[in-house]
Amino acid sequence: MMLESLGNPLAGMAWPLALLLAWLAGEAISRWLSLPRVCGYALAGFVLASGQLGLLPQPAGTPVALLADFAIALVLFELGQRINLNWLRHNRWLAVTSLVEAFGTFIVVLLVARGFGLAPLPALLLAALAMSSSPVAALRVANELHCSGQVTERMLHLSAFNCVFAVLVFKAIAGYWVLTSAGGLLPALWSSLAVIGVSAGIGAMFGVAVPTLLRWQRRGGGDATVIFAIATLLLVSLTHALQFSALLAALVFGLVVRYRRIVFSGADRGFGTLGSLLTILLFVFASATLSWSQVAQGAGLALAVLVVRTLCKVGACVAFAGLSGIGWRKGALTGLALTPMSVFAILLLEQTRHLGIDVFAQVAGLGLLVLALELLGPVATQRALILAGEAGREEGG
Repeated sequence: MMLESLGNPLAGMAWPLALLLAWLAGEAISRWLSLPRVCGYALAGFVLASGQLGLLPQPAGTPVALLADFAIALVLFELGQRINLNWLRHNRWLAVTSLVEAFGTFIVVLLVARGFGLAPLPALLLAALAMSSSPVAALRVANELHCSGQVTERMLHLSAFNCVFAVLVFKAIAGYWVLTSAGGLLPALWSSLAVIGVSAGIGAMFGVAVPTLLRWQRRGGGDATVIFAIATLLLVSLTHALQFSALLAALVFGLVVRYRRIVFSGADRGFGTLGSLLTILLFVFASATLSWSQVAQGAGLALAVLVVRTLCKVGACVAFAGLSGIGWRKGALTGLALTPMSVFAILLLEQTRHLGIDVFAQVAGLGLLVLALELLGPVATQRALILAGEAGREEGG
């Protein structure tokens, strides 16, 4: 490996150096190719990973994974802050769109996976992962372009619902996996229902406690941002130690805070510099878990899943566009904006490592699918928002 040739004293510099190179790559493709910066972060992470150049060690199961959990928890908290549940009560067809789009994706990907000869349990897990849409890419691209409008808001809401559905279904299937492999009903229930319920409960508890603390301290603005960041770090550490879902807990945390009418100001969006740094780390982490040997396998399945997943999401959004209050064109652009998946999927897989579930070993083609959606997904989101006419002036542009 490259690190071995450089010597052990430089091993501790691997991640800081990788983050610097990823930042440079993101700025380069943004300036020269007008592509989302996160694509550069992801590409740099993959090239520098242990299976390629070897600068970065395999990050799964290391302390860096905890930082990645913290990074996506901040994103999910912010996403929860932007979700308006009253909108669903006034526009129930949006809820129908979400259900059809998510579970329709699950069904068609499951059928495709089984058609390619995948065993039932790996096919179910792949279908559950395909339901998700990456909130990291959605929020980052929307914030970079200063987007606002129907397509942006629907993309963010549907991404949040997709995350919830994906976690629920994935945990249920993981519980069934434990039941069939270990033969114990109690471990299976704990791996699914208990994890879901307790994770949501922890998020709700934080959502009540932190705003109460803010009111008691009479803090706001930047102070509130710091407190929410610290609370999110504490939430991630707690759920990680107890092996619950930090993803679900963070999203519920944000939803409850929004319900209690504690809303970030525009200056706090994305958690500022901290959020930008952790976004780089998150994309580098996700792509560094992949190796060329994983990516080189199963091109047929990866391509088929990519196509049917995109068609299903776009088709569902178009089918219910008129009923939910927008034209078919904006419906199609909303579905296209939901293309990213990879970062959320990688973190969801990382949180099941303690169960002994290695989906990458079971599903040839998953590595290529994840890398393709990590590089192309944010581009699809960017183009969809621009075509929808909802992009303002890009940061730094």
